[in-house]
Amino acid sequence: MNRMISETAVIGKDTEIGYNVIVLDRVKIGESCHIGHNVIIYEDSVIGNNVRIDDNSIVGKKPLSSPRSIFKVQKNYEPAKIGNNCQIGANVTIYVQCTIGDFNLIADLATIRENVTIGEYNIVGRNVTIENFITIGDRNKFETNCYMTAYSEIGSYCFIAPGVLTSNDNFMGRDKERFNHFKGIIIKDGGRLGVGTVVLPGRTINSDGVAAAGALVTRDVDSNEIWAGTPAKKFREVPEQQFMINNLDKK
Repeated sequence: MNRMISETAVIGKDTEIGYNVIVLDRVKIGESCHIGHNVIIYEDSVIGNNVRIDDNSIVGKKPLSSPRSIFKVQKNYEPAKIGNNCQIGANVTIYVQCTIGDFNLIADLATIRENVTIGEYNIVGRNVTIENFITIGDRNKFETNCYMTAYSEIGSYCFIAPGVLTSNDNFMGRDKERFNHFKGIIIKDGGRLGVGTVVLPGRTINSDGVAAAGALVTRDVDSNEIWAGTPAKKFREVPEQQFMINNLDKK
């Protein structure tokens, strides 16, 4: 079988490994995992028990950096870590210094950049991009084709619908003044963004706040309110039956 597995890698009991897999030095893979075909797992990466990684995915990739980029590649990175019972789809890229908790599903074509921390029981949908320096809590849903900008903070029980776009640069790459204002977005526990929402840099969706489909969020959305329009304004209160506290997932 055509594969390359380092002699220093540790692979747990009952783990299955497909064709053309590359497992580099000091990688640790837990028990009862399934590693699909053409998967690459870079040095020192840690994968928990009962993890599925589908074909053509990459774990522990180091970032690139242009001379013009504001993000500079570090000399030393912590290894990528994937918790127990995670499902990683096909053609997923998970960068180095990324920590993913237990019971997460990361669907096909998703990208998780470096310096990202993800809690437990999250769903990261198809072709979602989670940029660098982002923290994410538990039990969130990021649906198909949404884009989470760098330096953002996402709480728990948040819902991000398909096609949501976020930004962290009000100066659009012009004027050094932008470095004084560079900031991602914040979504507090229970915040929700409807399909096609656009959230501008530094804006906060407060707890149980909602930006309706197609909204352009230029100001902070207050707790327990639904904002709609371009630019978004208060539309009405969130119905009590939709409050996060009344819909907590006990699983």
